[in-house]
Amino acid sequence: MDLNLTGKIVVVTGASKGIGLAITEAFVEAGAFVVAGARRSTPELQALEAAGSVAFVSADLSTPDGPAALVAAAAGRGGIDVLVNNAGAVKARFDGILSVTDEQWESALALNFLSAVRTTRAAIPHILARGGGSIVMTGSVNAVLPEWNIVDYSAGKAALASYALSLSKEFGPQGIRVNSIAPGPVSTSLWLGDDGIAAQVASANGISPDDAVASAASGASTGRFTTPQQVADLVVFLASDRSGNTTGSTVRIDGGYVPTI
Repeated sequence: MDLNLTGKIVVVTGASKGIGLAITEAFVEAGAFVVAGARRSTPELQALEAAGSVAFVSADLSTPDGPAALVAAAAGRGGIDVLVNNAGAVKARFDGILSVTDEQWESALALNFLSAVRTTRAAIPHILARGGGSIVMTGSVNAVLPEWNIVDYSAGKAALASYALSLSKEFGPQGIRVNSIAPGPVSTSLWLGDDGIAAQVASANGISPDDAVASAASGASTGRFTTPQQVADLVVFLASDRSGNTTGSTVRIDGGYVPTI
């Protein structure tokens, strides 16, 4: 299926690994050119850059200046057709909600919410100059299924979903579609790495990381994690003309993890 993305310029934040890398690779496969933003590059991004499909921009997206630098680099290549706000991170807070400091709140919200606000604010004039385009936010099921031990992450993702809907209402008439995706557990280093969520849960509960993964997977109807590639396929579809009248939506990709309507 032709997604009509050939030659499009796509900005992806948090592009160096995990879901962000899978999204970058999927857009490249669809014929787009990707401006990939992250603090550090990876061998996978370097290979794509060498092939002429990607331009890596080193940027700390949690800072006020990082998003503007990334967008400026993309604009210098001709403009922006698609923006994927994917940057984010989660840290378990097993000492409880009251233990979360102002500094921890500010750090979590800066990366999981304000990075998208700042990148979007900088990018929209360039998307409008191209006649419209698409913005996709990488949210989380925790926006509607908040957990006490990731309270700052859950709050940031809820804010992101609300922000995306507000954007869709203002800029839909000007040709910009804005949608969010809401993954459940995904098989990336965020979950499965040495210091990932599974390892943190295991340490706090005296179980093995494998048991923590199995417990999380059992919460899905499918009994398994989503793969990064499956998330990327959804993002690319939402960004493409094939979903041309979809805007203001949050699409779950969670294997049935959220049990509510």
